[in-house]
Amino acid sequence: MEFRKTPPAPALRFQVLGPVQAWLDGKPLSLGSPQQQAILTALLLHSGRPVTTQDLVDSLWGDRPPAQAVAALRTYVSRLRAVIEPRREVRTPAALLISVADGYALRIPGDSLDLTRFEQLSAEAAAARASGDKPGTHRLLTQALELFSGRPLTGIPGPYAEVQRLRLAERQVAASEELCTAALDIGLHAEIVGELNTLTAEHPLRERLRELLMLALYRCGRQAEALGVYTDTRKLLIDELGVEPGAGLSAMHARILAADPTLALPAVPAPASREDGPAAPPAPAQLPADVSDFSGRTDLVSDLSTVLMNATGQAVVVTSLAGIGGVGKTTLAVHVAHRVRGEFPDGQLYVDLRGAGTSPADPVAVLGDFLHALGVTDSPDSLEQRSALYRSLLASRRMLILLDNARDAEQIRPLIPGVSGSAVLATSRSRLAGIPGAQLFDVEELTPNEALALFSAIVGEQRVAAEPEAAMQVVTACGFLPLAVRIAAARLASRPRWSVSDLARRLADQRRRLDELQLGNLAVETTIGLGYGQLSTDEARAFRLLALIDSPDIPLPAAAALLGANEYTAEDLAEALVEANMLECFTPGRYRYHDLLRLYAQRQNERIGDTEEQEQAVLRLLDLLIPTVRNAAEAVEPDDPLPELLTTPASPGLGLPTSRSAQDWLRTEGTLLLSAVEATANGSGTLQRAAVDLLNLLFSLDPDPTRGPRVRRILETIGRAAERRGDSAGLARVYFALGTLQSVTSDFQEAEQSLRLSLDHQAPDAPTVLRMAAANTLGWTLSVGNRPAEALPFLEQALAIGRVVGTAIGEARLISNIARVQNRLGMTETAIRSARDGVAVARTSENGPLLAQTLYQLGVVLSTGEAVPHLREAHQLFQSQQNPLWEGYTLARLSSALLASGQHGEASEAAEESLVIAQELDSAYCQGLANATLGEALLALAQPARGLACLREAHAIFTRLGVPEASPVADLISQQHTEPPPSSPAP
Repeated sequence: MEFRKTPPAPALRFQVLGPVQAWLDGKPLSLGSPQQQAILTALLLHSGRPVTTQDLVDSLWGDRPPAQAVAALRTYVSRLRAVIEPRREVRTPAALLISVADGYALRIPGDSLDLTRFEQLSAEAAAARASGDKPGTHRLLTQALELFSGRPLTGIPGPYAEVQRLRLAERQVAASEELCTAALDIGLHAEIVGELNTLTAEHPLRERLRELLMLALYRCGRQAEALGVYTDTRKLLIDELGVEPGAGLSAMHARILAADPTLALPAVPAPASREDGPAAPPAPAQLPADVSDFSGRTDLVSDLSTVLMNATGQAVVVTSLAGIGGVGKTTLAVHVAHRVRGEFPDGQLYVDLRGAGTSPADPVAVLGDFLHALGVTDSPDSLEQRSALYRSLLASRRMLILLDNARDAEQIRPLIPGVSGSAVLATSRSRLAGIPGAQLFDVEELTPNEALALFSAIVGEQRVAAEPEAAMQVVTACGFLPLAVRIAAARLASRPRWSVSDLARRLADQRRRLDELQLGNLAVETTIGLGYGQLSTDEARAFRLLALIDSPDIPLPAAAALLGANEYTAEDLAEALVEANMLECFTPGRYRYHDLLRLYAQRQNERIGDTEEQEQAVLRLLDLLIPTVRNAAEAVEPDDPLPELLTTPASPGLGLPTSRSAQDWLRTEGTLLLSAVEATANGSGTLQRAAVDLLNLLFSLDPDPTRGPRVRRILETIGRAAERRGDSAGLARVYFALGTLQSVTSDFQEAEQSLRLSLDHQAPDAPTVLRMAAANTLGWTLSVGNRPAEALPFLEQALAIGRVVGTAIGEARLISNIARVQNRLGMTETAIRSARDGVAVARTSENGPLLAQTLYQLGVVLSTGEAVPHLREAHQLFQSQQNPLWEGYTLARLSSALLASGQHGEASEAAEESLVIAQELDSAYCQGLANATLGEALLALAQPARGLACLREAHAIFTRLGVPEASPVADLISQQHTEPPPSSPAP
């Protein structure tokens, strides 16, 4: 059987020589949790060969897999398939990550993986070396090592990844040894001394690296240092291993002592002197010094180097780097310029054009300096004359011109040579798009691992290794911005009594972070301020107002609302900020800040202090979001009554005509919605009432338990303010939202208290949707707590109100909830009839969530094998609606029904899948249900140890929650001749 055959696929690319990453058609993919990435890694490194399920489990968890390991593995595989084949139709077999016997295989084109490319280049380099092609060997090994972007498989857990990480790291060091050997073969001894110093520090016991360093130093005329390397190495080997240096290192030492002439390269012939005129001036070499701790940006360095080294053809190569202040444009440009300077034998020119300041350099003066460097002692006066002479002098030369910190295209246009051969590398905060043929590169912040490497290089690896989590917190607080990382690292390096954790704590305070990121004359705030100072009045206002919402990104309609402008004007302003690199745009119509720029914008809002304008901006945004969420609710659950609003939005909101478009919008903008609510926490009562309206509409659709802590803090703050105002209507809605949230996070006793307070703040006889919803949720909560007699009056009250203000749709949901209570009261036949009635009404509607809920309730009421088809249908609906919480609940109930029908294997699989979902959502009640039915299924499958462990976990959860399911689980444990665990009082 042939397993390596690769089907056609989109432009898919994977990286394992560094942090594990993937791209599809050039766009980065989200690969999920570290555990999910570990499974992908194992499949990638098997190069298309099948990997059994057991091997994958072992690769991630070793000899201590969790009880639901196989179910978790299936979930990871399912999610990976969705990520790497997003265009695959539902129920269409996977073409890339396929099932093979008892396992999986990932079939991708060979050139899709960076490791495969590395091995190809290494093999080509070996062939070039065997044929005597020394430059080719060096070039191929350079390309191979440029594929590494940090430590291989960074952050990937599991024993398999650790073994592979060591293997790949060894391959990297071995290739580095070969590259240094190739560099020495072609006379690049001076260029590799720094690299060899770094490599020998990282791998002090590798004698070959020490031998190469000695040879490089000797060829640089640094004989004493070369001999010192031998002395230090000999002492290290004796102290650490008790051995003398090997034959190769000893021979190099002896040859250097003897001044062996074969160690030197053949001398390069000197150019013939000119006797008929004065000696030509030396070639300009104006590049600033390269930094010794340059980190990361491997792909960008390679791309820029390739462009500059291929500076041939009909036109001058002009390359522009753009990015926010402090992102490292100058450092990158200087590093690349040094890397390629050998390709420009006639020299390099450099100028700081001061474009970010208030007095940018005059091109006339810059040309005068350039002409002087080229040997012109008497420059003409005008810009046109100097530019013409400059172009004439460069016409027969091959030079590199580095134009740093340009203001705009007009400033650099006179500094561009007229004919090919030379190359221009420019940096600017704005994109220099006005230069015909210019190649534009955006310089972004470092990756987390690149930032950590830079921090370690300055602070010292030992301090970082002692506190790795704190170090990552520091570079994260720096927004992975090189300038910020350098300042933070330098502050720590200059304070030996500080720990990394001390610095992390200081940077954790967002209000003080910009103040902490300054050292001497270096300050992140000053750097950002230079860019802010170049904005127009309207652009500066937009930059400030868009930062009022602390959301990862802002869609164009929201930006327009914040700015009080139409979308065309808002887009023009946002794009102007993007051009100035004060805002980012990675997806058309969506904008985001770098974290430190957002802090700067928020500080400007505080300094200006126009709270009225800021409050009006947030109010305009809520005026857009509230009716849009209402439109989404009407699309997802048509004809379902919604709670009455405290506010009256003037906007109709965004149109969401279909359920799918509404669900997509809610999923995409979920963080924006919560961020908009957070922006009102310390605002006026008008703002806070609008925020509560938005939350209640959102919770009627999607009470996501993962939002729990964040939303709870907001509601408690708004609730305290409503208490001070004596706002009873506002408090009714705050407590309803809080009770709804507490019910889905399994805080049932707190939910009961909040919902009772909500009802207390409402008129007792008012037939409102809000009172109906509060009574319904309270009834459900009491039912879960095994208090059906108390629950029934609230549900009946809700049903009575629903028949006045609602529709048949709402009535169907209430009847289904009542069926659950009737079942708990022993009214089994009545409960089943009620549940079937609810399903019948739901089927006549176009309300998918209602149908799923009523099917679920019917399945719970039936609780036997007869429930299986209803619960399967409910599960499919919840899955299609992307409602993971109820998907988890339904799988747990399905598992119980399958047990009742004797399908123990399927019951176990459903319970394990439910448990994975419940753990991801941190839903305690769902975890209890899943553990209980999983334990029972495992007992039936003759796995008593695992089964009892699951039952004990379920019992502990149910006891803590104070729900009645604890009792039957305790009975099951007792039946296994094991004492049930002691019960603790419910919270």
